[in-house]
Amino acid sequence: MLSRPGAPSRDPVVDADAAVRLTRDLVRLRTVSDAGADQVETPAVGLLERLFAEFGWQYEVTEVVPGRQNLVAVVEGGGGAGPTLMFEGHTDVVTEGRGEDWSVDPYGGEIRDGRLWGRGSADMKSGLAAMIHGVRGLQLAGPFPGRIVLGALCDEEGMMLGAKAFAASAAASGIDGVIVCEPEGYEVCTSARGAIRLRLDLTGVMAHGAMPQEARSPLVAGARIVQALAGVEEWAVERFGTHRHAGSVTVTPTVLRAGDPGQLNVIPAHGMIGVDVRTVPGTDHGELLARISESARDAAATAGVTVEPAVVDDRPAVEIGEDHPVVAALVAGHRGEHGAAPAFGAVPGTTDGTILTRDAGLPTVVYGPGGKWIAHQKDEYVEVAEIGQYARVYAAAARHFLTAGAAGDGIAGAGARAGETGDASADAGETADASADAGEAAR
Repeated sequence: MLSRPGAPSRDPVVDADAAVRLTRDLVRLRTVSDAGADQVETPAVGLLERLFAEFGWQYEVTEVVPGRQNLVAVVEGGGGAGPTLMFEGHTDVVTEGRGEDWSVDPYGGEIRDGRLWGRGSADMKSGLAAMIHGVRGLQLAGPFPGRIVLGALCDEEGMMLGAKAFAASAAASGIDGVIVCEPEGYEVCTSARGAIRLRLDLTGVMAHGAMPQEARSPLVAGARIVQALAGVEEWAVERFGTHRHAGSVTVTPTVLRAGDPGQLNVIPAHGMIGVDVRTVPGTDHGELLARISESARDAAATAGVTVEPAVVDDRPAVEIGEDHPVVAALVAGHRGEHGAAPAFGAVPGTTDGTILTRDAGLPTVVYGPGGKWIAHQKDEYVEVAEIGQYARVYAAAARHFLTAGAAGDGIAGAGARAGETGDASADAGETADASADAGEAAR
């Protein structure tokens, strides 16, 4: 039987042990996202640079802001023309918090009880290691059509400056699909919730604590605004509905700040409320923001306080059709590894994929090693076996995507474009729901 055009001559063989070692080595590097640090990702970028040079890969390091680097490699398949697939991950992590709260060294990379422990083990240094060694396994299997881009980007845990810079660069042009390797517990996540980070700055009138009648307290106003925001959430759920994977809109006050603990006899004039809004595909962010602003101002006015809303960041909810070739490739890779179809799901937060879709129009899907809910917790871990499993799925998915595209099976126009929420994926969604039980067997 003839192989498909440009297909690798052998099945990819992934070095799972090397992927585990790379995960451990990355975890041992403290790359905490801190806007005030002189360097964050630099040690991890240096480690990966040396590895890419050993593999003979072409790569480029770009300093997005001082001390924050993107590392992007391009692996040409050598098997003729074909599409371009990107694997994406980030090298920064969140803080470990108090070390005494951990039962292991957060940066020890300890392997115990079948798990690799440490900050970033799941989110998402295991994903980085799996995508790198998955691509390496595919490359060693022989020529393949098209090319693969690997992006190890910076500042995902902050303002996603790395993804924004990459999306604005020439390197983003011509990419036909992106697999974001964030931890999602064996789910193929075709949607991701949007996020609005919002400040509500309050201005009242200062007065003595013994003379509250002379004050216009931002604390009183803040309490009333918090109550009003619960009503906005109820309105939003009714207005924008419930997405079958992403759930419904949430409007969550996260900060209420006013006054000075050293001056308990003073009613302050100024305060601030921080709000974390999470949205679902189909949410009109402008309409939602207008409703929040109106409700906050009305509530504050009852205490004689004014409100000035300020949007800190606005990331849309995104969605890709479940019949898009990059999704189909992942499903095929997962099925080949686990013997059952994966469940479809949604990313509960946002990823770099959100920015790549919003700013560059790239179709993105999220699938990576690690539990869906373990990120940012103490005693973070990833199952050691998962690292090799995901690397093999990535290799198989890449092979499927690139060879199918080279054979003319279609890349452009297949399924709903990323970010769209049309009905094109409704039938595919029924298949996903039907396969959820089968997907559980692979977890």
